[in-house]
Amino acid sequence: MKKIRAAIVGYGNIGKFVLEALSAAPDFEVAGIVRRSPEKTVETAHLEIVDNIAKLKNVDVAILCAPTRSIEQYAKEILSMGINTVDSFDIHGGIVELRRELDKVAKANNAVSIISAGWDPGSDSVVRALLEACAPKGITYTNFGPGMSMGHTVAVKAIEGVKKALSMTIPLGTGVHRRMVYIEIEDGYDFQTVAAAIKADDYFVHDETHVFQVPCVDDLKDMGHGVKLIRKGVSGSTQNQIFEFNMTINNPALTAQVLVSVARASTLQQAGAYTMIEIPLIDMLYGERDELIKRLV
Repeated sequence: MKKIRAAIVGYGNIGKFVLEALSAAPDFEVAGIVRRSPEKTVETAHLEIVDNIAKLKNVDVAILCAPTRSIEQYAKEILSMGINTVDSFDIHGGIVELRRELDKVAKANNAVSIISAGWDPGSDSVVRALLEACAPKGITYTNFGPGMSMGHTVAVKAIEGVKKALSMTIPLGTGVHRRMVYIEIEDGYDFQTVAAAIKADDYFVHDETHVFQVPCVDDLKDMGHGVKLIRKGVSGSTQNQIFEFNMTINNPALTAQVLVSVARASTLQQAGAYTMIEIPLIDMLYGERDELIKRLV
């Protein structure tokens, strides 16, 4: 069996868990890790570490573990080399436009891009689609947390004057959330000014957000998270169909596993850009197709 050669682009929280997931997948091998400073760590001592993916050989798919706001740039550069990309871009309002932009580049270079493949957007998107198929008319509420939001935390860290940050998501019910942001401030910056900039950021401007200055963010950090999806709707003309989906997870570990699963699926798609609800679930799974059908259907 020819293994899928995957490159890990970015080696932060998600990148480290992607390496674990790839190491556990029998149909993958790690082509190398791309990071700004290509130093090795204990767990990467046996791997090739480079500062540009062009320095790696025979890469089939790049798993992008970079901050959301840099995903488009990385994806366009890598797709233009004819290498598939997968990412966990998590700004819901920007997904359609990103898909449109990457679709053009992917098709021009006979490559595949699967975007927004974390757990939300990502695996939760697949669940929401299934629930809507079960009850086409109705309302779905997605309640996150309580837990650490990686995307929101990274967004806070990018605000000028923030030294360290943690953004917690607190569910208030019916899809409404409170953001609790804890920060350490760089010397010379005013807390109120920094807090106002955080609240004005696109990640926070639509939610109730509270910002607190703390002496040590690391003392508060916990990467646990969760979600509860509820749909109440109508199947045909029968009302009061109620569905619930719950999970409690380690945030970066699940994101990483989903990325590896869609990286597998990327090798089976026609050129272009996709979200997870557009690709067959079976393509994300390792194994012989008839056996998967026998076991899961």
